[in-house]
Amino acid sequence: MSFVVKMNGSQNNDIHGNFISGNGVHHVSRWSVKPSEMSKKTLNPIRAIVDGMKLTPNPEKPMIALSIGDPTVFGNLPTDDTVLQAMKEAIDSHKYNGYAPSVGYQKSREVVADFYSCPEAPLDGKDVILTSGCSQAIELAISVLCNPGDNILVPRPGFSLYKTLAVSMGIQVKHYNLLPEKSWEIDLQHLESLIDDKTACLIVNNPSNPCGSVFSREHLHKILSVASRNCIPILADEIYGDMVFPGCDFQPLAPLSSDVPILSCGGLAKRWLVPGWRMGWILIHDRNDIFGTAIREGLVKLSQRILGPCTVVQGALESILNDTPPQFYQGTISFLKSNSEICYSELSTVPGLNPVMPSGAMYIMVGIEMEHFPDFQNDVEFTERLVTEQSVFCLPATAFEYPNFFRIVVTVPEEMMIEACIRIREFCARHYRPRSQDSHELDQ
Repeated sequence: MSFVVKMNGSQNNDIHGNFISGNGVHHVSRWSVKPSEMSKKTLNPIRAIVDGMKLTPNPEKPMIALSIGDPTVFGNLPTDDTVLQAMKEAIDSHKYNGYAPSVGYQKSREVVADFYSCPEAPLDGKDVILTSGCSQAIELAISVLCNPGDNILVPRPGFSLYKTLAVSMGIQVKHYNLLPEKSWEIDLQHLESLIDDKTACLIVNNPSNPCGSVFSREHLHKILSVASRNCIPILADEIYGDMVFPGCDFQPLAPLSSDVPILSCGGLAKRWLVPGWRMGWILIHDRNDIFGTAIREGLVKLSQRILGPCTVVQGALESILNDTPPQFYQGTISFLKSNSEICYSELSTVPGLNPVMPSGAMYIMVGIEMEHFPDFQNDVEFTERLVTEQSVFCLPATAFEYPNFFRIVVTVPEEMMIEACIRIREFCARHYRPRSQDSHELDQ
């Protein structure tokens, strides 16, 4: 029902401001509500690609999702009982129900500082900013170092969030190449060629998502040399730092740096297998006081926009970091290595596929020799049809700015990993064409 208000003259309006003629309502809106430029610029490449894919699984085969970077999905990698007990005690204490300082409780910051401090890169509480997951840590680090019009250097292939955040802030993204033939080391010459007077930050992701690679100490020194020569601070995304396979060592970047200031981002999500608890941190490494007080104050101010991570998790941090038994980590890493070896072994003998064996994290990248798969134009079509025919979902590496590869998550139960590899082999056997034959010859 419209209530009509009679105005002077012949014009009638209802109480919503709609002009009314004799025949009904003409909606002439006085409203003009538009989305912000930031929201329009915010685009997650993974969502943009996946949402556009035709993902209808084969109804005769149960779905195996090898696409989700969440180790908790299948229930086969629970966190340790010590971690759960720490949370229960924090809740039962009734001490952590209110607001914490935006950068985190001082005690919790000191616990993280003590856990990661070393003689070459000492830390104390003031050097730690607690955040809502590692993602917020990355957002704060980019926000404090960059202005609209600046550019940042981002790995290709690389975690899509870097680009999502930067572009939404009006920051240009320049992709430097990783080299699959060198276990995904950085192409240092290419990296340095991208630097200009607007370069505000170099992002180094080690161990890597999506590659599962772990840089050697020697390679990290070379990366630091590039940053030092060009006076570029580093954002070190080291969330997978504790997910490194036996026989391979993870070296944090900061202890190797003599002059380059580093914001190291990490969190509980991966090592402790609790991504939903949203606990991350920034470790400020600035022994030569290049950041000075301004960057630190900037991080504090930015953290005040949202009042930090969950207080209950902060209350449990000391026990989580210090009391979790080493066997828990060893069990997780052993499982991930075993699954990675199964996947690599199975797929490396599939004609047309070239997996790159990882050294850590939860992923393996697999190259596709697209010339042998003429049924598909690209990796997106390849992975789309893999779902349709075999009910196996892997992420096309176009989502990581690196076409003609796909990424497999290796956190699934072992039997599921084996079954997925069998199905991928069947799929490739069906669509593979030797160089000497084109699809026309095969159809005859």
